[in-house]
Amino acid sequence: MSLNIGILSSAYKPSGGGVDADAQAFFNRVAAAGGTLSATEQIAVNTLVISLKAANVWSLMKAIYPMVGASAAACAQNLKSSSFTSFFNGIGWTFANTGVKPAGNTYCETFFNFFTETTGFSQHISMYSRTQNTTGQSEIGAYDGTVAISLWQYYTGLNLKGGSIYNYPTTSVTINNTNTKGFQIVNRTANNLAKLYFNGSILVTNTNTETSTRPSKTVYLGCTHWPGVPPAASQFGLNENSFTSLGDGLTDTQASDFYTIVQAFQTTLSRQV
Repeated sequence: MSLNIGILSSAYKPSGGGVDADAQAFFNRVAAAGGTLSATEQIAVNTLVISLKAANVWSLMKAIYPMVGASAAACAQNLKSSSFTSFFNGIGWTFANTGVKPAGNTYCETFFNFFTETTGFSQHISMYSRTQNTTGQSEIGAYDGTVAISLWQYYTGLNLKGGSIYNYPTTSVTINNTNTKGFQIVNRTANNLAKLYFNGSILVTNTNTETSTRPSKTVYLGCTHWPGVPPAASQFGLNENSFTSLGDGLTDTQASDFYTIVQAFQTTLSRQV
């Protein structure tokens, strides 16, 4: 089943023309789940996919949640593939044209596990936040009781932005928080190289040597997936999420290009910050 993208095909002609096959597959998944996308959202997503491929960033992505469609059905879909369709758990999620906002006691299960889906010391988490907020803790994360991969726009009590990747504070990337609106990437490319990017700039570089492995827990959005049976959610965040990606580590050039592409995507949707 395909969404009606006649408007997209006639109004938007990227290099080579037409609609990217991966974008169309995403549109089909949204429709099959009962969601809908506007013509503007389809244009933005199609451009996003084409641009990520041109910048050699697409291949590093394992999961991309563009947070379009203003519904759980649409926002749960992974743009990169049919794997890792997420599930919004709990009452109080706000779904809008601008993104998805947690209620402070809810979480989204991505079913993505860095331990099984990535190798070595090459991982990243990204989030585009539209909220200026000085409360909350982890916006995205997984912690197995030993090490964590997580992203904080603001961590109450620590007054930090950044994240764990993998041991806090030895090999994490954190900085005194001043702004929680924009595109943040927590990134590792080697056992002795982790970086925090914000709005296209490098804020922190950590060259301490990491000896631990990746956490063996699935990633939650809106908080950190914490050890426990049943699975526990902890360190809840409060920021509106307008884009998230999970995948392999990025070079400085790729991280810079990634920001430019995501900012253009948000601008097309009139929700840029």
